[in-house]
Amino acid sequence: MRRLSCLLGLYGFLSLTPAHADPAPHTVRAVASFTVLADVVAHVGGTHVTVTSLVPPDGDPHEFEPTPNDARVLRQANIVFMSGEGLESWFSRLAHAAGYHGTPVIVSNGISLYTPPGGRQAEADPHVWNNVANVIVWANNIRDALVAIDPADADSFRTSAAAYISQLEALDRDIRTRIDTIPANQRRVLTSHDAFGYFGRAYGVTFLAPQGLSTETEASAGDMASLIAQIRANHVTTYFMENATDPRMVRQVAHATGATPGGELYAEALSPPTGPVPDYITMMRHNTDLMLAAMRLH
Repeated sequence: MRRLSCLLGLYGFLSLTPAHADPAPHTVRAVASFTVLADVVAHVGGTHVTVTSLVPPDGDPHEFEPTPNDARVLRQANIVFMSGEGLESWFSRLAHAAGYHGTPVIVSNGISLYTPPGGRQAEADPHVWNNVANVIVWANNIRDALVAIDPADADSFRTSAAAYISQLEALDRDIRTRIDTIPANQRRVLTSHDAFGYFGRAYGVTFLAPQGLSTETEASAGDMASLIAQIRANHVTTYFMENATDPRMVRQVAHATGATPGGELYAEALSPPTGPVPDYITMMRHNTDLMLAAMRLH
């Protein structure tokens, strides 16, 4: 299995198993739609699960284009995990190509969804993982799904999930404590697209972005003009790129407002294992660090 995962990696897949132990002799073959979710599945599954992410590191889960190799991986899976809420619009095409007739586990079931105000459509934000409390819901849903498919290892899944949830609870407290040190009127961040609504609602930060919920949409000239006026009025001085999105629009806004670059946020994709954000907890700490540095400049 480890050799197979390495070979799959050449075709743009990410295989995730916890680094502290070798896989058990008999493992559940899990597929996750994108890297953030794959990391959470790996932590909950522990040594009894190997996980393959369809969208590769630094990949955009909105604009992902499945390949025949993705279809093969999907056919070989014992269980499939998706976030849901419209994020994986490409999955039905992949399932049809693969002849996959199973029912994916939608890990966001039970999460209170957020719909941004003022949008042209009443569309729920799919980026639920940017609030740590929602990933605790993920972990519980993943645990229950793994227990159902592999009851012999139920105790291990429950133990791994409990340990990981403890880490997530500590992360959530830390983010809240650190952002509370910033005056409320300085908590404004300019980024590429509207991927941080759950972060903003949970931790009291206002995000400004030229693109909407999906990177497949483009801002109109009116949207851009309104955003530029808002940035100037709120004295936002720093902008952020995102690792998986096209930087051109946010650069255009920055040029018009004089904002300077503050670094690269990871909104919906992890880096490769050797990069700065190889797992979800590191991703959240990295993003919070950069945002805090920018907000202190206001």
